[in-house]
Amino acid sequence: MKLPGLTQAFLGLALAAAGGVTAETRLPVGDPQAGEAVYARCLACHALAYNRTGPKHCGLLGRRAGSVPGFEYSDAMKRVNWVWDRKTLDRFLADPMKTVPGTTMGYAGVKDRQERADLIAYIEQAGNSAECRNH
Repeated sequence: MKLPGLTQAFLGLALAAAGGVTAETRLPVGDPQAGEAVYARCLACHALAYNRTGPKHCGLLGRRAGSVPGFEYSDAMKRVNWVWDRKTLDRFLADPMKTVPGTTMGYAGVKDRQERADLIAYIEQAGNSAECRNH
């Protein structure tokens, strides 16, 4: 069914409002190559395939927060009741200490939305890498 342009526009706005999706809440498309450069900042505490000061990132997306076996999480992170996906990771990376008060991740966050999107795209891509599949 072909809808007039104005009807289509209102329908699109109504659907976005119903789902809570706006231009402000949609994540930008991330570039994994650019994200690898952003990930270099994470290497002080994290690695893809093994725990360091922070937990490993292989398998991060789709994993329950605070659940890597053998890693000692803060009580705050143990209480978080979410599964890491692009949206939760974006929110956390923007301001970890505000998002999860009491977290031991003493990092100010990645303030730039595009850098966060790039970082998340890298973590997602790296999760399918040989390094992650072998660990």
